[in-house]
Amino acid sequence: MKENNSFASKDQLPRKKNANKRKLPFKQRIKREWDRNAIVYIFLIPALIHFLIFQIIPFAYSFVLTFLDWKIIGDSEFVGLKNWIQFFNDDLAWKAIWNTVLFSIYYILPTMALGLILALIINLKVKFTGFFKGIFFLPVVTSFVVIAGIWGWLFGGTKSGLINYLIGLIGIDTQLFLSDSSQALIVLAGLSIFKVAGSTMIYYFAGLQSIPRELYEAARIDGASPVKIFWRITFPLLKPIHFYVLIVTTIGSFQIFDSAYLLTGGGPNHSTTTIVYYLYQQGFAGLNLSYAAVLSYALFFIILIISLIQRKYLGKEDNIY
Repeated sequence: MKENNSFASKDQLPRKKNANKRKLPFKQRIKREWDRNAIVYIFLIPALIHFLIFQIIPFAYSFVLTFLDWKIIGDSEFVGLKNWIQFFNDDLAWKAIWNTVLFSIYYILPTMALGLILALIINLKVKFTGFFKGIFFLPVVTSFVVIAGIWGWLFGGTKSGLINYLIGLIGIDTQLFLSDSSQALIVLAGLSIFKVAGSTMIYYFAGLQSIPRELYEAARIDGASPVKIFWRITFPLLKPIHFYVLIVTTIGSFQIFDSAYLLTGGGPNHSTTTIVYYLYQQGFAGLNLSYAAVLSYALFFIILIISLIQRKYLGKEDNIY
């Protein structure tokens, strides 16, 4: 019995020590943290000031702006929920949102697939790998205006357009492309895929380089085919990259503006009017900044909800090994 009591008392010693420990007061904890990392916080101050002035304050003021009627010229007037009610009753705004969703469907998965294919090509370690890297990445660093001009020439809606000329050789009728309501958005999605696939390739290439070579060697010893190796090893281990690229491409697809502005002007029949392009028309062309602020918050909430859904169902960490 004595031995049991002695052992019990020894087991209780750490608990007593932990029980006697008390947390420092808040001010002392702040002071201790400052003493340990003062130099870090000093260097962070300029970035925090920049973030406050150019991010937090404009974000908060734009929310206030949604309840005002302000057109730059003249004083602002408080209108309550008028701008929000206008948004919910604005058919063109909802059409712009639907166009943006369609654009995302045309854009996201092809961009991810093409980026992965390009990454697999340059990961083969064949001759001229550096050359192929440069070629694949060239559209990313090329001016969007230049690429849009080339795209407009390729998909010209007359026989002089290169694509129409090529398909004419095999007996296909001339297509309107950018002048056709059913084709224009797909053509713009193709332009964005061509422009962004190179950066997606870099993400996937970094992920491929991080996969242990031993896994491939073990699979080959077991007689696994290249297709099975890809689906059983490569593709699952790239899940963090898939998730990151999915988030980035989703956000980018909902912010599409420049291609519609340069090539179609939102037409034909508003078929390429995206939410950001419509925001531009309201805020800068129409000087209706209050309603543009409402559109910007609508876009913010849409991206936030989609990102949270993706995080919930696709961002879970799996213990693959």
